[in-house]
Amino acid sequence: MTVKEIAELAGVSIGTVDRVLYKRGRVSPTTKAKIETILEYYQFTPNPIARRLKRNRDYHFCALMPKRDQDAGYWSQILTGIEKAAAEITPLGVEMEVIEFDRYSQEEFQAVAAALLKKKPDGLIFAPIMPERTSSFIEAIRLANIPCIFIDTNLPNANPLCAIGQDSFRGGYLAGRLMHLLAKKISKPVAILDLHGEDYHIIQRQNGFLQYAREQDFPTIVQEYSNYIGTEISVEEISQFLRKNPELTGVFVTNCMAHRVVHAAKNRKRPRDFLIIGYDLIPPNRMDLETGWIDAIISQRPEYQGREALLNLYRRIVLEQPIPRHVEIPLDIYFKENIPS
Repeated sequence: MTVKEIAELAGVSIGTVDRVLYKRGRVSPTTKAKIETILEYYQFTPNPIARRLKRNRDYHFCALMPKRDQDAGYWSQILTGIEKAAAEITPLGVEMEVIEFDRYSQEEFQAVAAALLKKKPDGLIFAPIMPERTSSFIEAIRLANIPCIFIDTNLPNANPLCAIGQDSFRGGYLAGRLMHLLAKKISKPVAILDLHGEDYHIIQRQNGFLQYAREQDFPTIVQEYSNYIGTEISVEEISQFLRKNPELTGVFVTNCMAHRVVHAAKNRKRPRDFLIIGYDLIPPNRMDLETGWIDAIISQRPEYQGREALLNLYRRIVLEQPIPRHVEIPLDIYFKENIPS
């Protein structure tokens, strides 16, 4: 279906269809409604290259993410998805800029965020981790009318164009059920290690696990570690926790650091006698899952999240198509028997 064919069906000129498509110039309400009905019926989408030429401009999108090597490389998987989508849409007049920050440095985040606001991008992909640190930035992009898609997590009342991520509470609840199924009987406590204790989605995972534990009446120990200590959790810190709690049914790690629990367990003189369940199929977790040191991993499909975030931003800003307010990522469960190649 072409613009010319749309015009013939509506009984109007090509110029009139053009004015409706690109929202410029006057068109009578009756004619506008007639053209829009035809456009919707045939699911007409203007050629993006033609759209760019008519507007005589390119689009500049930004992604503001933690450094790709942080959290054991989790963010590199999201950025891989963004970069793959960018390769698809760059020929269509979209410049994609990735801006990374140290998630453990408040000063660096503030500096990077301030520099991004000066760029005034046409759209933004943002991981709103550390809500206490990022709330003022989220308000600033709202005031600057910068369309934003959240990735990895959502925040209450933040109102992005779209939020892409899992239901974190359900993920924690699922981890509790997995622990129960694998242990069969839980008499000794289950430890919940919150290694980024202030992140909203981490709190929700903890809450989901605790909800399941209450329903099944099994004991838990919650150990929280702050984002603000300036570095990622060390193996020695986890080892200290295991020494203080020698009798455990299992350990649930609420982020991607399950492999560090494995390292701490290997340092003990006694053999590993508790279950380990964690998040994210990053390379070190994958290796420990394959060898049986990690019992189960819940995956968030990070590469898929990155690709969908950029493509949805493109659809909404460039093509002016509706996009979902929320893209919920499935709660994929991996055991050593079903790790994807």
